[in-house]
Amino acid sequence: MCVCTCKPAYDSSLTDAQWAVIEPLLPKTHPSLGGRPPVHSRRLIIDTISYVLVSGCAWRLVPHDLAPWNAAYQVFAAWTADGTWARIHDVLRDQVRERDGRDPQPSAAVLDSQSVKSSEGGEEIGYDAGKRVRGRKRHLLVDTLGLLLVGIVHSASVQDRAGGRRVLTGVRRRFPLLGLVWVDGGYVNAVDARLVDWAHEQENLQIVAVPRNVDVKGFQVLPRRWVVERTFGWLTRCRRLARDYERKTDHAEAMIQFAMIRLMAARLADEEIEPRGRIETEAARRLAEDLND
Repeated sequence: MCVCTCKPAYDSSLTDAQWAVIEPLLPKTHPSLGGRPPVHSRRLIIDTISYVLVSGCAWRLVPHDLAPWNAAYQVFAAWTADGTWARIHDVLRDQVRERDGRDPQPSAAVLDSQSVKSSEGGEEIGYDAGKRVRGRKRHLLVDTLGLLLVGIVHSASVQDRAGGRRVLTGVRRRFPLLGLVWVDGGYVNAVDARLVDWAHEQENLQIVAVPRNVDVKGFQVLPRRWVVERTFGWLTRCRRLARDYERKTDHAEAMIQFAMIRLMAARLADEEIEPRGRIETEAARRLAEDLND
């Protein structure tokens, strides 16, 4: 039997070092087997889910040398329902923050949303008139490293201020030290400042807007906001997240968590990921400058 020193079968498969990070956090048995031994190993199941995430293929189209699609999907759905992905994600995020010399509890965060097209229908499908996108909206709250704190997927028709309230509700119970949240101008304007007042009164949070420079056209790398834009760039490296292919919003949220789990496992395993595109390249340059200062 292979002792896990061979090259992964696919580029999406976990390396030995990544598996060593994730394996201790996984449940020991298949969620529906009880005490019976599983037919397929946990690593093969994880590699199958990774293949779907990275390649963007349908579950039924996974290669035959991976786990059967229905077995992998059953585990994915079960671990979504019982919170396994969220628990693993939170443990790894704390480890990454501690390794970076930071308190596991963040004191500042960045909030933003991304509207994506939906191809499969399902729950909470709407139309974002501003972006002219029919589908769903991913609302992310990330720390200053770009690591996910809270991620909610909802209809694209929900306005940013309403979606931001969903994300921030109860956030101080999870992150007691959090006191400052940077946002873009869509969350705070002269017409409607209710989100700022609500966050201050209900969650004891300070909302600070980072406006765009109206004199500059096209792409801009904005202070603080580039952090969450880089996180969106990390996610869309996975072709499953280039659109929203999930019929259930909790599965869409779980795919985001799983993508971040893979990224953090690579970081903890000392496996560098090269930046792609101008947002990630500029973000990497600014982060290097911050570390050198």
